[in-house]
Amino acid sequence: MNITVQTVVKAGLDDVWAAWNDPEAIKQWNAASADWHTTASSVDLREGGRFTARMEAKDGSFGFDFEGTYTRIAPRRLIEYKIADGRAVKVEFAEQPGGVLVRETFEAEAQNTLELQRQGWQSILDSFARHVEKEAS
Repeated sequence: MNITVQTVVKAGLDDVWAAWNDPEAIKQWNAASADWHTTASSVDLREGGRFTARMEAKDGSFGFDFEGTYTRIAPRRLIEYKIADGRAVKVEFAEQPGGVLVRETFEAEAQNTLELQRQGWQSILDSFARHVEKEAS
């Protein structure tokens, strides 16, 4: 089953694309809640290239690497990748009045409820939008 989350970022497409793919920016926005953070990030944005983001609880109690391989890149429009566990993710970027629509569609996993997965991914996407809008203003 696929889950889709989306937001409209009130910024230009160049700013949105750059923040999504810059390892230093990713460390600023890639967290579902205030008690988590991303301590390291790498991006090799090309088909067959790899990415990783080290996500950790701020109290040090838990952490994991979110990583995968890019399978399709259409600059400023689309990124598709496979997470290390084999699930597919599609991220679409579309200019529209008032900003850029960012839509992520991902294959659900079996460990967590669909709603918990949707909420987690939406929270990270909302954090992304806040970061870009703050940087762009």
